[in-house]
Amino acid sequence: MANLTQKEREIVLLLLKDYTNFYNANSISKVLNISHVGAQKIFKRLLQKNWVISKTIGKSIIYKINFNDTYVSQLVAFLLADEANNFKRWKEEFKELFKRDRIVMLFGSTIRDYAHAKDIDLMLVINERDVKEINAILKKKEEILPKKIHAIKLTSKDLLNNLKKKDKAMINIVKNAIILYGQDKYVEIIKNVTSI
Repeated sequence: MANLTQKEREIVLLLLKDYTNFYNANSISKVLNISHVGAQKIFKRLLQKNWVISKTIGKSIIYKINFNDTYVSQLVAFLLADEANNFKRWKEEFKELFKRDRIVMLFGSTIRDYAHAKDIDLMLVINERDVKEINAILKKKEEILPKKIHAIKLTSKDLLNNLKKKDKAMINIVKNAIILYGQDKYVEIIKNVTSI
């Protein structure tokens, strides 16, 4: 996979997860606490590699991920998987849920501060026929975990429709979630709602 600096990774992940916002060098520099010039240089490199696309709006140049490039889609899925590796405990804990055509997302206070979290927030993108199996797995997990599991279960179509409608709660989850499993499928869904 490509060599990316830590800040390049952060920018690519931010553009992916916060797809409803338009970022330029100035706005992204404030979010990531880097200089405006540093952000411009990173965007210039990402443009040269064809990983982002840009559009001029007024006096500002905004950037989005270039999902027209298959390599970029795979790169973004890899970055999400790599990010999930920082949450190995939860990957291990919920691996029974990891099956083809599913997305398992961890979100909420569990990510930021598990010790003070009231519950474990999960969003599961599944097929309707799998609900019974998922419920049984979650019930078993709740018996051994010290905190209650708060699981949102929806289909790919539900997720896509909520993101297209710009449902605030759903966008907030997606913006801050860790994708424990199903990164490729997740990228395919995001690809359908992001554009310049």
